[in-house]
Amino acid sequence: MSDSVEMVEDSSKIPAHIAIIMDGNNRWAKQKFLPSIAGHTAGAGAVRRTVEAAASAGVKVLTLFAFSSENWKRPKVEVDGLMGLFMRSLKKEQKRLSKYDIRLKVMGDVSGFSESLQAQIERVETATAENKGMVLVIAANYGGRWDIAQAAKQLATQVAAGNLDPNQIDETMLAQHISLSDLPEPDLLIRTSGEERVSNFMLWQTAYAEFVFLPVLWPDFGQSHFDEALQIYQTRQRRYGGR
Repeated sequence: MSDSVEMVEDSSKIPAHIAIIMDGNNRWAKQKFLPSIAGHTAGAGAVRRTVEAAASAGVKVLTLFAFSSENWKRPKVEVDGLMGLFMRSLKKEQKRLSKYDIRLKVMGDVSGFSESLQAQIERVETATAENKGMVLVIAANYGGRWDIAQAAKQLATQVAAGNLDPNQIDETMLAQHISLSDLPEPDLLIRTSGEERVSNFMLWQTAYAEFVFLPVLWPDFGQSHFDEALQIYQTRQRRYGGR
């Protein structure tokens, strides 16, 4: 796809922040008559490919929806497998992240995880905190409604303490308490597997993002699909409510 390469080389058209809903692991496994964890394990390979593709393209922030706050409803064996995979991936990828100067940030209510997983998250975040390249955000135990609610709770606490007049609260102030407020909002949201919904992901942050839905199942997502999403994004005209 030589023409796609030409397009992604135009740095002025590269989204600063790409968010991805990594969907299709279970369907991929079912198609191959494998247990669900096999799909998630294969999906970890797609994560590695995508991180490298985004960093090479000059993306500043890549956010991956790894585990939603609703995913706890899945069968225990699948949830346990996902937690184990998350732990192994954190341990395995720490050196690779540092090699590529990538900073890791985990977004979500990490208090819902085991103490050992929370400690591992903290170790990798600390170890990569000074890296100056792309920021890799993993959304884990995350939901967009939870995100807005926790921001509102922080402001309500300030009001209750007498440190904030409720009349001062506006969109700008609320945005300062939403996750990733220190990073640019997503320019492009990609969802794989053919589903066309956001599933409670970054509801506030993606207000003006461009959405691209691709039929490929996440474990099969590769460079050509990444380039295809960028091509589609580069054809869009972003008006932000104007003409």
